[in-house]
Amino acid sequence: MTTLLLEFLGLAAIVAVAGTFLALAAERIAEITRLGRLLIGSLLLAAATSLPELSVDIAAVRHGLADVAVGDLLGSSLMNLTILAVLDLAVRSRGGMLSREAASHALSGTLSMGLTGLAGLGLLTAGKLPAVAVLNIGGWSWAILLAYALGARMVFVNQRIAARTAAEAAESAGNAAEAIAGGAGTPPADPARLWKPVAVFLAATAVLLVAGPRLAKTAGELAEASGLGGSFVGTTLVAVATSLPELVASITAIRLGAFDLVVGNVFGSNAFNMLLFPVLDGVHDGPLFAAASPVHAVTAFAVILVTVIAVLGQLYSVERRKRLIEADAMLMLVVLGGAFLLVYRLSAAG
Repeated sequence: MTTLLLEFLGLAAIVAVAGTFLALAAERIAEITRLGRLLIGSLLLAAATSLPELSVDIAAVRHGLADVAVGDLLGSSLMNLTILAVLDLAVRSRGGMLSREAASHALSGTLSMGLTGLAGLGLLTAGKLPAVAVLNIGGWSWAILLAYALGARMVFVNQRIAARTAAEAAESAGNAAEAIAGGAGTPPADPARLWKPVAVFLAATAVLLVAGPRLAKTAGELAEASGLGGSFVGTTLVAVATSLPELVASITAIRLGAFDLVVGNVFGSNAFNMLLFPVLDGVHDGPLFAAASPVHAVTAFAVILVTVIAVLGQLYSVERRKRLIEADAMLMLVVLGGAFLLVYRLSAAG
């Protein structure tokens, strides 16, 4: 048991270090490409920091641990929201929760809620509706895949329009300043500087892919040795480890002042987690949702509830937010604590 725990912690530390480099590289990529931190955080960084879930859960499914895999995906979403709430309490900011780009983040958060809702419905209706599978992927998984494709396109188009509007405004301001001061305008982005952060980003991503499968096997063995059951261990122990990239990347982004990278990464990672259900469904021998415990539906709807609170925190702006006493972040933590307790009680009862 002690050896398993030490191995688990060691692999988790490797994942955490990779997360630091991911955030630094993502910030540079956003700066050089001028795509914006929100878009890079919601899509690129979110996909990379969710890779532990992919590799961990594919290995878990192949080892017959469907509950660990499903619990990890939904539990990681809860952990990501916990990270957002804690960081919001620790950081003093103006306007909405950690960011002023409230409407854009609300779009990404709404996408994650919709996808999580589809996963919850899949868990509740498994075995009660006729099984329909195409390419070994069930109907609910196909619905998640389609919804993510449409939602990601909406986020991308929205951010491209916002970036173009901001660039036009900056160009107008720059031309006015140049006319007054006689100086040069803002230099164009240099694509030649992009190779280094992209190389770092890819290297850190590769580390996550290598460390993930062993982490899943260790977590499964811990679940068996602890006697807590796959549902609870997947929702807590494995989810904590696979959410370490989001945690470290978010802390690094906070230190850089890249608040939009933090919020975009959390909402984007939660959406990407749901996108992994079709992948796991294709790998699993038989319908994945039918093999998982319905207890996970509680986690799914808890994710939706907490995300609603986070989105409201984005849209409701105040003159200045106060450290440690923000009502929205505190409410998120209360609901999160209740969700983990409820999953533990239901898993123990089952």
